[in-house]
Amino acid sequence: MNSPNLHVIDHPLLRHKLGYLRSKTTLSHEFREITKEISRCLAYEALRNWKDIDQTEVETPISKTKVDRIVRAPVVVSIMRAGNGMLDAVLSMIPFAPAGFIGIYRDKFVRSTVEYYFKMPLDIRGRVAILCDPLIASGDTIIAAIERLKSHEVKGIIVLSFLVSEAASVRLQETHPDVEIYTLAIEREMNEEGYLVPGLGDAGDRLFQTK
Repeated sequence: MNSPNLHVIDHPLLRHKLGYLRSKTTLSHEFREITKEISRCLAYEALRNWKDIDQTEVETPISKTKVDRIVRAPVVVSIMRAGNGMLDAVLSMIPFAPAGFIGIYRDKFVRSTVEYYFKMPLDIRGRVAILCDPLIASGDTIIAAIERLKSHEVKGIIVLSFLVSEAASVRLQETHPDVEIYTLAIEREMNEEGYLVPGLGDAGDRLFQTK
């Protein structure tokens, strides 16, 4: 299912870096640094067509001129915990942006998503939200997070993810066709445990050396 809001960023450098994330021999500190590098690139692409721009006058060493300033910056939202590995890198590209956190997971026993933490800036209403989650498999948690943000009347939502399953990309485009998705690749398969194939394992565990 093709959509103008699904952006697969195909670039030799990003394919090179993704290859290291996929490798099981990549160490945790290397995994963290590459995660940051890729996250900055995705943030760059996501703001390529940003419309909320004002002009202000500055003085260069040579003369006065008008320059662009981003206004009403997006809220950068981490879906904990793997999204935390992307957060600082995205904020380094948009240092004037506020940040938010959603703690949510899919409980396989109740077969539903469970939210355990939600913290957003007071002025989130009317802002664009950039959701950070390195891997999207079933799509349950990202859809729940999107619906939670929409209940706060955000202006729009942009998802940044390294890998998205084909099934989740279809679900997202069917349930939330207004949401923009920026990713490096669409994975065609998932295994019985819900991991993307070939994927890169559990991003949270690899970022933080947990099991």
